[in-house]
Amino acid sequence: MPTPTKGPRLGGGPAHERLMLANLAAALFTHKSIKTTETKAKRLRPHAERLITFAKRGDLSSRRKVLGIISDKGVVHKLFTEIGPGFADRDGGYTRITKVGYRKGDNAPLAVIELVEFGTPAKKAVSKEAEKATKKAASAKAEPKAKAKAAPVADEAPADEVVADEAIVAEHADAPAEGPVDTDETVEATGVHAAAPAEGADEATAEDAK
Repeated sequence: MPTPTKGPRLGGGPAHERLMLANLAAALFTHKSIKTTETKAKRLRPHAERLITFAKRGDLSSRRKVLGIISDKGVVHKLFTEIGPGFADRDGGYTRITKVGYRKGDNAPLAVIELVEFGTPAKKAVSKEAEKATKKAASAKAEPKAKAKAAPVADEAPADEVVADEAIVAEHADAPAEGPVDTDETVEATGVHAAAPAEGADEATAEDAK
């Protein structure tokens, strides 16, 4: 068995190793993040980034080369339509490896290999979070202003009531001045003519004079 040129041997032979890396790469492109051993993650990283470089080119020759490595056409289509264009403005460094402890049983070191944020999907997610933050900030600023506007309205209400009370008092103050004035309505209501006592007084003075 030939000695591997770089890193430990994966699987039983070179063909097995190529198949393992192809399957790991297909899982990475499908789920954007996978958990495996640290050794496999380190061997997968240059292999997956090479395939992403082919996807960035986007020509027919590159697609055929990738299809020779990954046989799943759906994964290759996703790689060339979503992942490759998403890394158009990035020169390398498409993946990230994070150590996550040790596996139970054989105590093998585990790691998570994932695609870094890229392209339009990441920008949309960031923009949505920014919109939510701005809406929350705007609502938080609007609440104190609304409370500040509502408080003067409550203070002005008693002033209106005071004005209304003053108007009522003024009407009652004018009423007694109009009370003593005799009108036809008061005569009809009482049935007594105001001039009657005056005529009786004139007759009495006339008899006394005789």
